[in-house]
Amino acid sequence: MLIKESHADVQTNVDGKETSMRIFVFHPTIPQYPNARFPGIVLFSEIYQVTGPVARFARQIAGQGYIVAAPSSYHDFTGPEALAYDVPGTDQGNEWKVKKTLQSYDEDSYKTVDYLLTLPTCSGRIGATGMCLGGHLALRASLDPRISACVAYFATDVHSRTLGPHSGADTSAQGPENSNHTIDKLGEIRGEVAMIFGIKDTHVPDPGRDLIRQKLRSAGVVFSFYEFAWAQHAFIRDELSKGRYDPAITKVCFEVLLELFGRVLKTDLGPRDGKPEKIEHVC
Repeated sequence: MLIKESHADVQTNVDGKETSMRIFVFHPTIPQYPNARFPGIVLFSEIYQVTGPVARFARQIAGQGYIVAAPSSYHDFTGPEALAYDVPGTDQGNEWKVKKTLQSYDEDSYKTVDYLLTLPTCSGRIGATGMCLGGHLALRASLDPRISACVAYFATDVHSRTLGPHSGADTSAQGPENSNHTIDKLGEIRGEVAMIFGIKDTHVPDPGRDLIRQKLRSAGVVFSFYEFAWAQHAFIRDELSKGRYDPAITKVCFEVLLELFGRVLKTDLGPRDGKPEKIEHVC
């Protein structure tokens, strides 16, 4: 499927500050079908904003028949340009990641979904995906009931409650009272979620992944949980991945994404009835 690339600048107003957020748009096109309609996907980037690898990932998804909208997360502090995959870029991205408030992240997500729903070519069904910081943001975006499907790649800071301003990591099962952290609000998710991790990911160690899985299950979320034995953090980044890019596992994970998005966003499932499914115990 062919792709048309563009961008839209959307105004946000949060924390007493009005800024312009650039949304990079990757739109599928079918010759002679100008009124074709597609599901929308919000694609959240890693801490470097919309880099080459993120744009290539967006094109892959768009080529399968989805309108992909990738917001620039750090518009509170800078322009839409990508940060470099080097030490200064990494340090800057990590600094802004915790300086930006959860309210600002939520505003970005809502505004991007709003934008997709204004497009006459959008079917009205919305999914979310992302990697690293973006994996967390995709999961958090799913608190919005308008998002029906989420594929989160190696989502950071979920288990430790360290996204946005914080006083230190908190990996407790219960969490603080009236917590606004993503892991403590999973019961609000109404869509289906796929979580993808590498077992050798030092950013989300075994206890962290176990906590995320436990919290998803106790919250009653419909989810799949994938862990790959030899994958490290950032294993889908095909450029400057510091030796961690694994194309074979990346391919498998993209099939996971296509299955979930295809089943939930391209099929008219109607509302879920909530009735317990009776599974026959057979060999």
